[in-house]
Amino acid sequence: MKEKYDVVVIGSGMGGLVAAIILAREGKSVCVLEKNNQYGGNLQTFVRERTIFDTGVHYLGGLNEGQNLYRYFDYLDILDGLHLKKLDENGFDIITFDNDSDEYPHAQGYDNFHETLSKKFPEERLAIKAYCDKIRETCARFPLYNLQLGKPYHNDTELFKLPAKALIDSFTSNEKLRAVLAGSNLLYAGEADRTPFYVHALSVNSYIQSAYRCADGGSQITKMLLRKLKESGGEAYKHQEVTGFEVDNKTVVSVETSTGAIVKGDLFISNIEPKVTLKLLGTEHLRKSYVNRIEDIESTISAFSIHFVLKPKTFKYLNRNYYHFKNYKAVWNGHEYTQKTWPESYMVSMGARKDQGEWGDQMTAITYMRYEEVEPWAGTFNTVTHKNNRGETYEEFKRAKTETFLNELEKKFPNIRACIQSVHTSTPLSYRDYINCNKGAMYGYVKDVNNPLKSFLSPRTKIKNLFFTGQSLNMHGILGVTISSIVTCSEILGGEYLLNKILKGEKNNKSA
Repeated sequence: MKEKYDVVVIGSGMGGLVAAIILAREGKSVCVLEKNNQYGGNLQTFVRERTIFDTGVHYLGGLNEGQNLYRYFDYLDILDGLHLKKLDENGFDIITFDNDSDEYPHAQGYDNFHETLSKKFPEERLAIKAYCDKIRETCARFPLYNLQLGKPYHNDTELFKLPAKALIDSFTSNEKLRAVLAGSNLLYAGEADRTPFYVHALSVNSYIQSAYRCADGGSQITKMLLRKLKESGGEAYKHQEVTGFEVDNKTVVSVETSTGAIVKGDLFISNIEPKVTLKLLGTEHLRKSYVNRIEDIESTISAFSIHFVLKPKTFKYLNRNYYHFKNYKAVWNGHEYTQKTWPESYMVSMGARKDQGEWGDQMTAITYMRYEEVEPWAGTFNTVTHKNNRGETYEEFKRAKTETFLNELEKKFPNIRACIQSVHTSTPLSYRDYINCNKGAMYGYVKDVNNPLKSFLSPRTKIKNLFFTGQSLNMHGILGVTISSIVTCSEILGGEYLLNKILKGEKNNKSA
């Protein structure tokens, strides 16, 4: 490790790695510091019984040639190294409900999406088309989402104030169709009275365009990004948890890590959550109003996940995801569960292998869980490198939750128990400890139509050489955090300059 770098990036999630690559390509000396045993943030995978599981990236959208994520990945020059499996074009996401044996598909391609869903709701063709048109119209108003220069969307107050549920409901009076159109809202933890329509639109649009799984896990994206970082002269170090900042005259001079290393830099980019960043920084260096504003931003809900290793040749591989709800209301209100009604909604996804055959070897089921449920063990911390036994009461809590969740899964997949070889679980504490997000929040900060600017954060902090990036900045997800890196680096390099470099780089990659 050098004595000093031009840029020090804290956290090796997608946002941090992309920002590091961009700045390293500009000839800057760049160092990425990661606290965990594994790089990648939400791209991390884990292995149980030689079976690979994703922690956060279960599928990707916008990866057909020419689409937005494809174009960003093309610029990053990581496409050739990725192994992808395209999901079912006639139903990459399937929406289902208790007491309804029918399944309602979200298909790839807007024409196909419209036609496939219209077969289920033939009298609602116009409503489905109006919904599709509104999604595309909304997404067109986000320049960087479309690799274009333009006014920052945060100045578009009208866009912020369009509520998702009310707008979707305005297209049709059919309650079932309303629920089906909003049926993948676990992608963004949508809430009936607060979630803006733009969050829904940006989340689902790229999947409707195209939907893929990473074969053998999303960590392959991390490996490709690290390779490109090193090719550009950048460095990355794991087991280097940042424990504090040295600040002098409103400027970060260095960070200290858990190993005692002092890493100096000219610029610092934090890819860890802003609330966590401020605690490390020391709030005495900032105006109280700024600290209070960030502390008051509400984090999204967390999750409880069950990861199954399946017995060989017992459960067929499903090339689609399932979003299941107890009733139509649970689509928007699943986070308001009680102990008696939990889980009211869940998502089921299967991992794909490079040589994927007829049979699946694993399955993940995810549902909402509020952090308050695991607060009795909040004082414990548990990762690969820092083992801390949370105790038997915690294990019993997980066993009880797993049994309840399994009972619900059996209604949709009646033979699932007989196919399970082993069960592994993640709680809000798992996400908190591995991803370093406030209270295990799945998707950064809550976007609220009633107070649209509350969750908006500039990449520029009140410390002149400290910047934010990552899912708390704009949107979550692979595309969202990639764009957040562009936004952050635009503050350093200039937006027009950087976008032109990206577009030229994209062409150069294709002609190389």
